[in-house]
Amino acid sequence: MKKIISLFVFVLTFGLMTAQDFEVSTLRMGPYKVFMEKAEGEKIAGTKLKITDGQFKNNVKYNGELIQIDLYETYISEAKPNAASIMGLTTTSKKFKTKSGIGIGNTKDDLINAYRNHPSFTVHPAWDDKGEKRLKDTGYFTLEDLDAGTQLTFKFVNNIITEISVYLNEGC
Repeated sequence: MKKIISLFVFVLTFGLMTAQDFEVSTLRMGPYKVFMEKAEGEKIAGTKLKITDGQFKNNVKYNGELIQIDLYETYISEAKPNAASIMGLTTTSKKFKTKSGIGIGNTKDDLINAYRNHPSFTVHPAWDDKGEKRLKDTGYFTLEDLDAGTQLTFKFVNNIITEISVYLNEGC
């Protein structure tokens, strides 16, 4: 019996030490962060990341879950005027959640209830690929992080969250 208890304690301890990070915020998705330099992102991904062009995204697996990474050369500081850095992250995985417990599968009402007191958010409809016709069943809920200059966006279809994105807010 003591061996079983010892084994259980060992497994529990090891499991907590290797806990997976599936948290999403206005700055990060799991271990990836907006403004993270290419080399650090590659180290986590275990693969080379390519500069993206708005259409192409780097697909990486984090603990078996897909994350799409947008990587651009951008000004970070005077010391690094053209550093390749992560500027956007997107997932459709149900494992990623905010601290409020919001993720894929939650409803638009869940979003509004969780973030109604957030200082800056918007809800707006989606448009077709040509930008001519409003899609009645699809929209976006975006939380702005004015201090960091980033945004956390939830895409919903038929009032259910289907995609989560964290991006640099480039303004209008």
